[in-house]
Amino acid sequence: MVAEKADLVRVRKFDAKLYLLKEGKPFAEFPVVFGAQPKGHKQQEGDERTPEGRYVLDYKKADSAFFKAIHISYPNAQDMARAKDQGVNPGGAIMIHGQRNRLGWLSPLAQLVNWTNGCIALSNTDMQAVWEAVDAGTPIEIEP
Repeated sequence: MVAEKADLVRVRKFDAKLYLLKEGKPFAEFPVVFGAQPKGHKQQEGDERTPEGRYVLDYKKADSAFFKAIHISYPNAQDMARAKDQGVNPGGAIMIHGQRNRLGWLSPLAQLVNWTNGCIALSNTDMQAVWEAVDAGTPIEIEP
C-alpha cells in the first residue's frame, strides 16, 4: 500500500495511467480504464467520455455501487457554460472507482477495455491504495 499522501492526482488518457504526486514528483502509478469513448473531453451526459482538465476530488464515497469512489468536481463553470451553449446536459457523477461491487474477481478482464460511462476505473487493490493516499480536496489533472 501507498504510505504517502498525494497533493495532486494526474491522469493521462494516452497511456491509461493514474499518477499520485507529492511536491511535483510521482510516487505511485496505476493502470486505469475510462469511458467507452475515451478520446476527447466530455461534452454531454451519455457520451461515455471522461472529462479533461483540472478539477478537484471533492468527496469520497465508501458506499458506492463500485468498490469505493472519489468524486471529480465535473462539471465546472466552463463545462456548464459550454453545455448550455450547445443546448445539452453536461452530465456528472464522474468518479475514480474500483470494480462494480461483487464483480472484483472480473478485474483482470474488465481492466483490458474501456467500460465505464465516463469514470476512471482501477482494480480494487489499486483503488484501495488511491483511497488511502488521496484526501478530499486534492486537485486532479486529466490529460488527453
